[in-house]
Amino acid sequence: MEKALLDLGLTQVESKVYITLLDLGPSLAGQISRKSGIHRRMVYDATERLIQKGLIGYIIQNNRRLFSAVDPARLQELIKEKENELGKILPELKGKYNFTKEKQETLFFKGKAGVKTAFEDQIAEGKEILIFGASPLAQEILKFYFIWFDKRRAEKKIPVKIIFDESARGKTGKIPLAQVRYLDFASPTATNVYGDKVMIVLWSKDSPISILIKQKEIADSYRQFFELMWKTAKK
Repeated sequence: MEKALLDLGLTQVESKVYITLLDLGPSLAGQISRKSGIHRRMVYDATERLIQKGLIGYIIQNNRRLFSAVDPARLQELIKEKENELGKILPELKGKYNFTKEKQETLFFKGKAGVKTAFEDQIAEGKEILIFGASPLAQEILKFYFIWFDKRRAEKKIPVKIIFDESARGKTGKIPLAQVRYLDFASPTATNVYGDKVMIVLWSKDSPISILIKQKEIADSYRQFFELMWKTAKK
């Protein structure tokens, strides 16, 4: 639960105080401190912030504050409020992004989430994808992702040509809208060419890395190289 609250934007201390109040019911700061192991001063600071967020309330009893957690449904309201706030500034953020987008010629992505972001650009581009050095490791590292990726690619009618290493023959399964060939070309990296872009992926189990290059001349050069390999690859 604490991790989920952290993901929602609460601090670690706020999360612990809120969960402690759910466990204890209406409580004094000292009781919260003893139950959670958090210093009383930090408890007071956290309760003030939680009151501002509408997650706890209090009553005065014998000149002392008795704190109480509100219905956790309030967390959903907080998410909606943040979405509304983001919606107000999103057009301006996108405007700034689009203004500088053309200047971005090389981007680096690290980790599974980063590499997924790089692959999402291929769906957004919507053009034929040429892949050589394709590795079966991709399916292992990004489990289930490519099922979803290929489904959306097929929906957008984006064709793909893939050159696998010969060792992958019979292991790739059916890939929609794909032409597949094989070469003796074992490599830890894969190269995807689409539109005016080239994406190079190092499929490392610990932390995959992707380099996305946007430059027409480079993409055209890789595309020509792919076509030469395609002619010699086996069906």
